[in-house]
This record gives sequence, C-alpha cells and structure tokens, in this order.
Amino acid sequence: MAAQSKQRGTTPGAPARAKRFIDYPRGAKTGVRRWIPSWRLIVGAIVTGFLLMIGMFAAAVAFTPVPEASELARSEKTIVYWNDGKSELGRLGEANRISIPFEDMPVTLRQAVLAAEDREFYEHGGFDPTAIVRAGWNDLRGGGTQGGSTITQQYAKNAYLTHEQTLVRKARELVLSVKLETEASKDEILGDYLNTIYMGRGAYGVETASQAYFGKPASELTLSESAVLAAVIRAPSGYDPDTNEEKLRARYQYVLDGMVQKGWITPAEAKAAKFPKFKSQKTAKNALAGTNGYLLESIRREMLRRGYTEEDLNVGGFRIVSTFDKVDQAAAVESVQNSGVSQEKGLRIGLTSVKTDTGEVIAMYGGADYLKNQLSNADQAVGLAGSTFKPFALAAAFEDDISLDSRWDGNSPRTIRGYKLQNESNVSYGNVSLLTAIEKSVNTVFVDLSDQIGHEKVKEAAIRAGVPAETVGLGTADPTTVLGTASPTTMDMAGAYATFANRGERVTPTTIKEISRGGSVEYVLSPDPQRAFSTETADEVNYALQKVVTSGTGFAASSIGRPAAGKTGTTDNNKSAWFVGYTPQIATAVMLVKQDKRGNATTLYGTGGGGSVHGGDYPARIWANYMDVAMANLDVESFESTNENDYGSSNDYYRYPTPSNSPSQRPSKTPSQSPSSSPTSSRPTASPSSSAKPTATEEPAVP
Repeated sequence: MAAQSKQRGTTPGAPARAKRFIDYPRGAKTGVRRWIPSWRLIVGAIVTGFLLMIGMFAAAVAFTPVPEASELARSEKTIVYWNDGKSELGRLGEANRISIPFEDMPVTLRQAVLAAEDREFYEHGGFDPTAIVRAGWNDLRGGGTQGGSTITQQYAKNAYLTHEQTLVRKARELVLSVKLETEASKDEILGDYLNTIYMGRGAYGVETASQAYFGKPASELTLSESAVLAAVIRAPSGYDPDTNEEKLRARYQYVLDGMVQKGWITPAEAKAAKFPKFKSQKTAKNALAGTNGYLLESIRREMLRRGYTEEDLNVGGFRIVSTFDKVDQAAAVESVQNSGVSQEKGLRIGLTSVKTDTGEVIAMYGGADYLKNQLSNADQAVGLAGSTFKPFALAAAFEDDISLDSRWDGNSPRTIRGYKLQNESNVSYGNVSLLTAIEKSVNTVFVDLSDQIGHEKVKEAAIRAGVPAETVGLGTADPTTVLGTASPTTMDMAGAYATFANRGERVTPTTIKEISRGGSVEYVLSPDPQRAFSTETADEVNYALQKVVTSGTGFAASSIGRPAAGKTGTTDNNKSAWFVGYTPQIATAVMLVKQDKRGNATTLYGTGGGGSVHGGDYPARIWANYMDVAMANLDVESFESTNENDYGSSNDYYRYPTPSNSPSQRPSKTPSQSPSSSPTSSRPTASPSSSAKPTATEEPAVP
C-alpha cells in the first residue's frame, strides 16, 4: 500500500484548509501553542510596524510646515550708537541678543561648539540615533558629557517649541529637526543656533556672549575663548567662571579634546591654548548707569513719541544712530562736574546743546547717575526761566516796529498796572535805550515793553521760537510773563534760542539721527525748518544778545573768543539761574535749580559758599567751558545781519576780548559709562515744584 502523507494537525480525511496571509491563531497548532506567534510572524510584525512608523514619520515631515520662530528666538536688543554710527552708546530692551552673519563667526568657535554639543552635526540628517543610545547608556552609568540631542534638535526646541518634557513635544522636535534639514543648509542651521542659544550672563547668541565674557566681538575670539563659550552652553550658570571655574576648566578641556579627536586642531595647539581671563559679572555696569543713562532714556522717550512701543524697543532689534557726539558729551559732563558746585546737596544742573540748523542734540547733562535719580535735569526737570524770556519780548517788539534805539524808563521801583516792579539790586537806569535794557536786563523796561505790545504777543513769540505751549506757567499771559514765570527745560530753551541763531527758522530738537532694523532703514533725520520770525527780526535779536555777552550780564561767556550771543536769567528769591547762549552753529542752555529734602524748590543762595547765584556766574561759566571744546573744530563764524547800518558795524560797536589761551582742543577721553536692564523704579514725571505765578506784590524775576 502506497504510503499516505499525513498533514500534521489535521484530521485524516478532512479537506485541506486554505493558507492564510497571517496564520494567527496558528492553524497547525493545538492548545496554547496556537496562540504563540511564530518567529516569522514576530519578525513580520516588527518590520511592518517599523515601516509604518517610517511612513508616518515621513508623512509628518512632509506635511508639517516650519512655523515662525518664537518671539524670544527672534528678539534682539535695541542698540544705540553715537552720532558717528559706529561707536556704541548703549542698549535698550530686555533680550540681550545680537545676530551676526555666519561668516563673522570664527571657524574655531564653530568647531568648538560642535565638539561640545554635536560632533557628527555635518553627517546626520537632523537627529542621531547612535547619540541618543549613547547618551542613554551614559546616563545609566551615571556619566556622560555629551547629550543625545543634536544641534538641529536644540535649535528646533529653542526657536519653535516649548521646553516641556513630554513625548509629544519630543516627537514634534524630531519631526521639525528633519524638516529643517530639508529646507535649510547645515551652515544656516548652525548659524541660527549660534545666534539664539543662551550662554549665560543674560546673553543670547555668541556675539553678546563674547561681549559679556570677554568684552570683544565674536569675530575676535581666540581658540581658548571659543572653547570656553562652547563649554558653558551645557549649563551656563553652572559653568560661570565667577562661581564655578574648576568645573568650567574640566568642560573646557573636554571641548579641546573633542576638537583634537575630530582633527580640527592638533594636540600641540590644544596644549598651547591658555585658559582665558574674563570680565567679572560682579563688576559689570548696568546699562543705564552714570550720565549716559539719561541719553538712552531720552532716546527711548523720543522713540515712543514717534509711535514705537515698549515691546518694539525691548525685542525689536533696532539700530539707532543718535545725535549725541561722544567728545561733546564728555565736555558737557566735565564742564558740569568741574564747576565746583556739582556735588552740592539738592542742586540740579541741567545742560542741553543743539545744532542750530538741524536741531540735533549733540550733548546733554541730565545728572550724575541715572540709577540714583531718574529725572533728567536736561529734558525733564524744569526751572523758572527768569530773564531768559526777555529775548522773546524783543522779537515781538521788532515785529511791532519798535527799535533797539527806542527810549524807555529804566528807573526802579515802578508800578505797572498794579504790579510793583524793581530791577536787580533796585538799580535805576534812568532813560535808556532798548539795547541797553537788554544788555543790563532791566526788568522795569521789559514789563513796560510787554505792556505796550501786549503780553500775549510775548507768550506767542516764545511758543513760535520753540517753547512748548503746554509749558507750566505759560498758560495765561500777564505782566510777569516777560520776566520768566514759565518753567521750561534746558532742551526747550536751547531749541528756542537756536531759532534766533538760525535766522528765524525753527527746527525741533531731536536725539535720533537714523533708525534701522534688519538692515532696512526706517528713518533718517531730515530737518524741516519752519519760519517762526522774519530774518530781519532774528538778526536784530542776535545783534542785541551779542551785546549781553560782550559787555552785559553774560560777559563770562565771552571767554570762548568768538562771536556769541545769549541771555542770563535769575529769578526772585534766587530759585533758579540760567544762561542760554549760542554761536551761529550751536545753541546751549544751562540751568541751576535747588530742591529741599521734600523735592520743593528752594533758594540757590549760598551755593558755592557765596551769596546769590546769577545766570552770569556758574551757568555762564559752565556754558563757556563746554562751548570752548564744542566749538574747537568749527570755523569762526559771525552772525549775519540785514540791519547792520541801523547800529553801525558790529566790529565798531564792540570787540570780543582776546582770550588768554587759545580754545582747547577736543579731548580724547570719552565718557566711561557704557550701558542692560532698566531700573525697577518708575520714572517720575517732570514737573516744577510750584506752578504758582507771583502776585502783584511779589518781586519779579531779576537778571
């Protein structure tokens, strides 16, 4: 009998069962064995699952768009430069980051970072499975110095995702990493990473980190400095040299060893590298410390007035070229601080200097240290203007065809429309010309003049010149308006007097020359002069105010040895002292006021160990010392005149004194303050201690 083949697991004589694609439960087995998958099934399931995962991952990569980078990753501090557009004045904002081109990052810096964070960066496609496994194994052993995340993964997490530790976030990180590698080159990814990674000391990116640790741009980093920056990436606070130098040294050596391992440097180069010296974080200055803080805050306020927001300034990455001149600013600081009274308790000294034709503020003294007092003496603090308002009355008088040789009653005291008036020291001048009256600052003449032309016209002339209409004390015009009961800032008055110097054309003072962002220029200063007075009127004012300097109350200002005009101002009870003066090129205002412990205005009497303080002494001397430097490299120019024949040749009328020394050269030293975080205290608003106008029985302002 022919042997009959048997089919295992089947009943003899039963029809053969059709084969299944997936034989599970296993038909050829019985009992428990039916439910144990075969090795073929296990392998098939693994392969199938793996292929499905690859397919799903590929689909996720294909259909996942790369989102916009997070605000933090894109944010940059606003950098402010001096008027040369090259020297940094300081920074505004919270995000301490500056982006630089990839080619400006030294090759050794790139290699050091790769050695520290991702040695196979240029070989993998976004993530490195072997690195992940290696990192996990090292973690289990309690060691490990290199993480499992690639640089691409780190960048994806920092730029696009949160830092939450979840599987979903990690999956998105992997997808985005691969997606990035398909849309950007390796150099682009590495460059973006190096511009955004946090590196300690508040610095994001290698440029600000280089400044924070070494005080130099990233392009100048040495091998050892590059290795240090690469070393701190892993744990910036844990590797800061101020607190953990030993730990940093170990990580630093790991980086150098990695560079040798990859063949990027030789063992000899690694051995020759010397552990670098650092800027101490403990001694780093606040961005707004010192006198430069007032400049930066003035720029910030002007940016807000131009429609930019605080958020724009904090993270917008603007590049602002200011109007401030580094040398002129140093001269302003020096002239105030060497005045002999700058340290007196309660004394505020303000100074603002502007170019007469453009309105560019080239120097400003707002105080000794912004962090100690946030109210700027230059463009926020105010003081009664005193007799510095008399030139506005002159301008209004000239427009009413009143001439400088008109005669007036200069006796003292006098009562005009119920106001009892007297001159400084109650001196009577008799019958004097208007020219003599401005030279000697005769109060009684100017109140009489204001009464005749109309007090409103004096107020109007001040506003046309550039004094803001909302200035405290400038509301209702009356006989005291001409004596300076309004309280402007030094910036207001420098700008107003610049109008006369500019022959009647007003330009608004500004601290900003250019604004750019992302390489695109958004604003360039383009002065738009507005006609405030006729050329003839301005020329007559200039003619008269030169007399104040050559032989009048402002004689101290004549020491600069070139044509200059100006006016002193002192108030009753010695509450303020001013000198506002100008050449054809530059107008500068200096103000002294004093406050008691409660912030109320008090008398200047006794300042400097003397008696009363007048505009012709400390203010005029500060002005002259500053202008001596500010004008040093400018041509000597005379004021033009359309009415020279009315009063004879200016050279015949007076002569400028010959200075004992030639004007000093511009100093080479620059302000030491360099600015990043603003103080926590809120900024006070600028307001005078008292806005009350004097009554008819009060003494008016004196020269």
